[in-house]
Amino acid sequence: MKSQYLKITSILFILALIFIARLAYLQLFTDRYALNAANTSIKTEYIIPQRGVIFDRNGKIMVGNQPSYEISFTEALIKSDFDTLGFCNLMKISKQDFIKRINLIKKEKYYSKLTPMTFMKNLSREEIARIQEIIFKYPAFNIVSRPQRQYEVSTSGNLLGYTNEVNDREIKKDSLYYLPGDFIGKTGVEKSYEKELRGEKGIQYIQKDIRLRNVGPYKNGTLDKDVITGKDITLTIDYDLQKMAEEMLVNKQGAIVAIDPKNGEILVLATGPDIDPNLFVGPEKTKNLYRLQMDTIYNNRPTFDRSLQAAYPPGSTFKLLTAAAAMQMGVMDENTIFPCGGGFNYKGLRVKGHGGADPLIPAIQVSSNCYFSYAFIAIMNKYPGNPSKGVDEWKKIMSSFGVGEFLNNDLAVGSKGRIPSGAFYEKRSGKKDWSSAYTMNGSIFNGMGQGDVLLTPLQMANATAAIVNRGWYYTPHIVKSIDGKPNPDPRFTVKHKTLVNPKHFDPIIKGMEAVVLNGTARGLKSNDFTMLAKTGTAQVPQGKDNSIFVLAAPADNPKIVIAAVMEHAGFGATWAGPAAAVIAEKYLTGDLKREHLYKKLTNASFMPEYRRQWNAELKRKGLYKEPNKDSLKIQSIEDSLKFIKNENLRSKLVFKRDSLRLKLKTQNPKK
Repeated sequence: MKSQYLKITSILFILALIFIARLAYLQLFTDRYALNAANTSIKTEYIIPQRGVIFDRNGKIMVGNQPSYEISFTEALIKSDFDTLGFCNLMKISKQDFIKRINLIKKEKYYSKLTPMTFMKNLSREEIARIQEIIFKYPAFNIVSRPQRQYEVSTSGNLLGYTNEVNDREIKKDSLYYLPGDFIGKTGVEKSYEKELRGEKGIQYIQKDIRLRNVGPYKNGTLDKDVITGKDITLTIDYDLQKMAEEMLVNKQGAIVAIDPKNGEILVLATGPDIDPNLFVGPEKTKNLYRLQMDTIYNNRPTFDRSLQAAYPPGSTFKLLTAAAAMQMGVMDENTIFPCGGGFNYKGLRVKGHGGADPLIPAIQVSSNCYFSYAFIAIMNKYPGNPSKGVDEWKKIMSSFGVGEFLNNDLAVGSKGRIPSGAFYEKRSGKKDWSSAYTMNGSIFNGMGQGDVLLTPLQMANATAAIVNRGWYYTPHIVKSIDGKPNPDPRFTVKHKTLVNPKHFDPIIKGMEAVVLNGTARGLKSNDFTMLAKTGTAQVPQGKDNSIFVLAAPADNPKIVIAAVMEHAGFGATWAGPAAAVIAEKYLTGDLKREHLYKKLTNASFMPEYRRQWNAELKRKGLYKEPNKDSLKIQSIEDSLKFIKNENLRSKLVFKRDSLRLKLKTQNPKK
């Protein structure tokens, strides 16, 4: 018992010694407690760094900085004889406004008497010049320079993203850096490269006398930290191409993606509708963000990046992957012929088709529904009585192309799409051997890119790159260099190899060439460069088909791969095809030679179809009210104003809209 007592006493004694030693170290050999916020004789001032500049691949500045100022408030530093009226006169606010602001600050979650809190934002240089000579009389208030973003472009809001004040979750995630009132990248490149762009805050410790007046730097500034400006970032984006793509998506919903198949660099990442990033700055910023997030009319959703987040049935563009998988699985080869008597007929299911009993290359050329439906049936029948095993083998091959999976890139958002598994169909049919239920579960449509397959536009472009590379790709990425040095992220230097033998890609590529020479995209053939392509017209339940197109050029050594999707537009070769061809032409030749294709896209609007679908949905929910003709005209003008930037045209439309509004008001005074 005595020995046990001695052990306990010894342990307590050792712990006491450790505690005393640690306390002595902190008090005598470090400045930790001297610099504690509770020590009001030392004031901590943070210097907010400039965020890094964002360039496009050709050196064009897309995002820079502009000066912005705010006033912070630290309650612990307020004097008992604080001159409230004098301060209010200095800031040009009323006493009631002052009290309201202080009360709101005290209600904030992270409020502390010792922590500087934001009192007033967005002050101009002129206001600061007037204030800074007098504000020393009010030590509880301090001028904080907080640079804000300045956008040098008027498009690509989703791609670039925006910054805004940190929230509770973001502070908790990195409490060593962020304080209430700090800004952080919320979306886009601003979010995914936040740590590189933000820099490091500078810190100055200012010693104060008994009256809280500055008497100089603490310990001659030896403990101060220099501010470190954020790193500049060069994107892989070619802004000339990007802007052209966005102009072709005006009054449309969809996306255009272009990548360099040799290295995975994203050249274009356009989504429609687009956002002007200048809405992300200025005094109307909060209101603009709210309006953008709430804009769901006609399924608009401008903050939804369709190039990365929207998963579409890829339509006939997926037939290329069906062929690759079927050949790799050994259920067909390039000479295999499937029956096609004017359409696909199987167990009571009939689908219109093109072509006759052809081998692979002509089947790709004419986009035969019969051929690729039978090809997918062959995939499912590889293991008789166990279709799930065949589908799972197919899914594994698809995953090697980066479809049905997150691409693990440097983009802030994304969707993995969907490649169904055998378990998916077992669950749907309720049995292990669901081979007799092809018609019920619709799985055969996967071969045509319909069925249950969903891909994002970026995945479509990447999978096409893997095909034209004959079985390999680099992960698509958006940042080319950081502070002038190549992007060090190792994810983007790994060559991913598909599970398909390279020899199987030769007939697929020949088929893609035939699509342009004599097939479904022959109307887009160029005299300046050769192309590989595949058209897609994906059926969707809401209305008109989605127009889809994938393209690689030049045919013998592709330098650019493009995927274009236009929702509810119609045939792939009619709308998405010209958009892809225009981008390829501009990139490869440096010029826009077929301007008629570009004008066709920029002048077209699919808003009437979106409006029709929206009204149909409202009718289904019992919320629809029939508008009169003038109301419809006003709505049409409002739709156009969201996208038109020409000031003369905007002025005319605004005048017409206001005239119609006045007419309606005159006819219906109460309304």
